[in-house]
Amino acid sequence: MKQNKDVAPSPFRRSLNRLRRRRPRSAPPGPRTPLIEHHFHFDKERKEVLPGAPKHDSDLARDSHDFFNLVVLIPIVALNVMNWDWDKLFNHIGGNVKKKERLLDSWTGEWFDAFFYACALYFVVDLIWIMVIPRCVKSPSTIIQHHIFTMVYILIPYLRHDRRWAMGAYMSVEINTWFLIARRVFNKEGFPPWIIDLSVVSIRIKLISICFYLTWIGIRCILYPALLIQLYKLWRIESENVNSFVNIEVVQPLMQSAFCILNFKWTFDLIRSKYRYCRRRRRSG
Repeated sequence: MKQNKDVAPSPFRRSLNRLRRRRPRSAPPGPRTPLIEHHFHFDKERKEVLPGAPKHDSDLARDSHDFFNLVVLIPIVALNVMNWDWDKLFNHIGGNVKKKERLLDSWTGEWFDAFFYACALYFVVDLIWIMVIPRCVKSPSTIIQHHIFTMVYILIPYLRHDRRWAMGAYMSVEINTWFLIARRVFNKEGFPPWIIDLSVVSIRIKLISICFYLTWIGIRCILYPALLIQLYKLWRIESENVNSFVNIEVVQPLMQSAFCILNFKWTFDLIRSKYRYCRRRRRSG
């Protein structure tokens, strides 16, 4: 049966075609651009991260998408915070805990429904946004894949009430995402954040940079591996209960492993490039 060429393509197919056409302009051919080249002032010839953030010219597509994320991520983070018993959390941090009391017991889940639907709506809207206007981000295909995997990931806590704390722990990374975007939005000129200057702009840039690095280390480098260990243990317990290694619990540790690998790769790339820059400065000085 011959296809009628006069039939107009669907809006979804037009979006996919637009994404394919624009992809070469949003990412260089060959290997994908490392994350540090997107969010840090990077010298490609010397492969070094230089002081300051990358400069950004005004771009309506990117700026409107950044503003959307900065606004929407605030209630998502707030709902996540409201689902935890912070007295118990601080007791765990201070080592003042009762016997047999686990860190995940700090999860109350009182606002889980609102939290889940807010997250799901955010990922769906952002996914459609990027598919329709792919130039609003530098790596649209990567972010589209991330959003799809994340929506599958958070379905497990939604279906398993005893796993809902894992969604709260996982989605805490959006705190770091907010500061990552804020570094670009509030410092488009690319000023080095550590230059001694007591102006309001300088203090704001310093505060955002400090919070960005603290949340990067605390969440991506410490919390995520700890969460992976806990999810692995839960998968082993479920495997023994159902007498099979293939079960619904295997989804979370697999995806968490992938996210941990990416986080450690980005962290390694950042540290290595910073080390190169500092070593060159010492030699030239």
